[in-house]
Amino acid sequence: MRVDLNADAGESYGAFLYGHDREVFPHITSANLACGFHGGSPTRILEALRLAKAHGVQVGAHPGFPDLVGFGRREMALSPEEVYADVLYQIGALSALLKAEGLSLHHVKPHGALYLKACRDRETARAIAEAVRAFDPALPLVVLPGTVYEEEARALGLRVVLEAFPERAYLKNGQLAPRSMPGSWITDPEEAARRAVRMVLEGRVEALDGGEVEVRAETLCIHGDNPNAPLVVRAVREALLARGVEIRAF
Repeated sequence: MRVDLNADAGESYGAFLYGHDREVFPHITSANLACGFHGGSPTRILEALRLAKAHGVQVGAHPGFPDLVGFGRREMALSPEEVYADVLYQIGALSALLKAEGLSLHHVKPHGALYLKACRDRETARAIAEAVRAFDPALPLVVLPGTVYEEEARALGLRVVLEAFPERAYLKNGQLAPRSMPGSWITDPEEAARRAVRMVLEGRVEALDGGEVEVRAETLCIHGDNPNAPLVVRAVREALLARGVEIRAF
């Protein structure tokens, strides 16, 4: 058994610091770097990129809605054409910085409300997948399993990487619980680690609204803005290694 550990990062903006990149990067194998729309100013993105390079962490693009004020967590009524252009633009911006550092783009994973909208809105999902295919049809796209987002990515022939979230609660329909719901956010490191082990070894996890939900995990996400992110990612990694799971980038 093996799994990738990813974290959302590079989301600081100018003088405003956000997340725990320096503490998290030693424990992950891939990072999703903000591209300037929901977070991440050019110098801050470059800092995160160089930090990832120093730790041997693979770098992916983390495009979001153009919503700095709401940190990309408010849904926007963008047309499929706008989503396509915005995602392609953000991938290109990060790729320029990667090229300057002698690195290449590893994957794409949308951020926040854009990711969640793609999971239930087929046109948004298709627009994201089309943008990735236009940039590089061999580029992996990280998806939530069992959604129209996965279906559209596969329909366009993209390599999909199935993602699970040990520190976010699930609903029994397989979707992530809205952050507004009590219990949707798991900050206890040991609980997140227990859930991660179940996800990888059993393919299941408890649902917030009762019962269990099936999960398929090729990569596990630890959100960089989780207040306990450094402790959570360390606990998750140690628990998986203790059960014989190899931690490696996809």
